[in-house]
Amino acid sequence: MALKSTFKADLKKERQLFPLLDRMYTLHLKHYRFERISAYDQQLKGIDVVFTHKTTGEKYSIDEKAQLDYINDDLPTFAFEIEYQKKELVREGWLFDTAKKTDFYALVTAIYEDSPNTFTSCKITLVNRKKLLAFLASKGITRQSLDQVIKKHPGKSAKQTLAQLHAKKQGYLYFSNLQKAEKPINLILKLDFLTVNGIAKRLV
Repeated sequence: MALKSTFKADLKKERQLFPLLDRMYTLHLKHYRFERISAYDQQLKGIDVVFTHKTTGEKYSIDEKAQLDYINDDLPTFAFEIEYQKKELVREGWLFDTAKKTDFYALVTAIYEDSPNTFTSCKITLVNRKKLLAFLASKGITRQSLDQVIKKHPGKSAKQTLAQLHAKKQGYLYFSNLQKAEKPINLILKLDFLTVNGIAKRLV
């Protein structure tokens, strides 16, 4: 049986999450103003929100990523998209996509709801994209090196360990061939691992 794409349902959930995220930004961004971006061409470049420093005027492009498959759960990891399929063609995922103009990822986890699609609380972790890519490269984890691992993947297991990462404490590759129609391949990373290494910081 063919897997059905959840893209439209996820997009609807994302929009329902906006009011909660905006409240969180208002409460916890002490030195920045924020502006939600509605222009589709900007969103395609990985810009959902822009943070502007209240004093210097410096701007940062934010790409919001939410764990919408795990409502009312608090996972210690986050999935960074390497590649996916659309119309049976392999497309570049958002992590290594050079067309993206993202400065920071706002990773939204521990999303809780009191009633269906009425979100009441969440955690937000800000990840510096440039620092993340540089850190991964320093460990020998690049788009090219991962591509070699992907090509050699036997397809027997969804989880693929990487020589450069401790699977339980740091991260691993995950193949979602059986769970999602888009068959994404993700780099799963521990949020604490990113925080300890100065790549991420909890906003709330």
